[in-house]
Amino acid sequence: MIPTSVSEGARQILAVPRIEASWPAPDDVEGWEKHIAQADAGLLERFASVGQLPVAVDDREIAGVRTFVARMEEDDSGPIYLDIHGGALIMGGGELCRAFTVVTAMTNGMVTWGVDYRMPPHHPYPAGLDDCVAVYRALLEARSPDQVFVGGASAGGNLAAALMVRAREEGLPMPAALVLNTPELDLTESGDSFHINLAYDNVLGPLLEVNRLYAAGHDLADPHLSPLFADVSGFPPTFLQAGTRDLFLSNAVRMHRKLRNAGVDAELHIGEAMPHGGFTGNTPEDLDLAAERRRFLDKHRREAAA
Repeated sequence: MIPTSVSEGARQILAVPRIEASWPAPDDVEGWEKHIAQADAGLLERFASVGQLPVAVDDREIAGVRTFVARMEEDDSGPIYLDIHGGALIMGGGELCRAFTVVTAMTNGMVTWGVDYRMPPHHPYPAGLDDCVAVYRALLEARSPDQVFVGGASAGGNLAAALMVRAREEGLPMPAALVLNTPELDLTESGDSFHINLAYDNVLGPLLEVNRLYAAGHDLADPHLSPLFADVSGFPPTFLQAGTRDLFLSNAVRMHRKLRNAGVDAELHIGEAMPHGGFTGNTPEDLDLAAERRRFLDKHRREAAA
């Protein structure tokens, strides 16, 4: 059923059926490589116009990690946003990471570092998280913590939250704010929406096989793998976003309550009828949530500058 409570553009997206994924065997490295390449190629087609945006991008190696640095203006002396891309913890690297970084810089108005972190099948946990921590350390050498922002979508939300857990454990300061867009915070997939929204999220299905590939034998409930189960006291102000049809809705709802109970300033924004990741990015619903995210970031930028 497609609701009448959303825009025409949103209804068109909701009318597209979900493509069910067929995952390779755990030890089929070539099969995983092929699957990832096909998925990335399909997504790249959707971002074909990104090169026309007024954003300059440098391909750098920071702390030994390939990192895309995107900026809209010549002056790059202001705050920096550390962007951690999504892709189920196995996809979204390379040129797709570059495209994601450009779009993020365009929407948040900050110099943006996009971490092209290592992923399975060749580099399972903790390689990707280690890369994010290494780049975060380098960023703290370039900026004071109040000039640093961290965010991620989907799997990137997992790594962004896990980065906060590692930062606290390693005695690193927290950033000015954290953004978790439709975050994959629970690799055990224990929340209510993993059951209720399975029939309604036309973007995302169960990812347990992928989660196990990423975890490489580690306990999926480990807080470094599933930050929902971490001690979140001391986390920075956090923006969380999901949709009523999002398979990961429970992740955002549960993390929001956990943050609030820990005394963290946290906002939760839920899009009507949104599946995982929103609609196309250009519907009124998408733009409304993007405006809320920008308001949140601008607020904390002003507070840091005060």
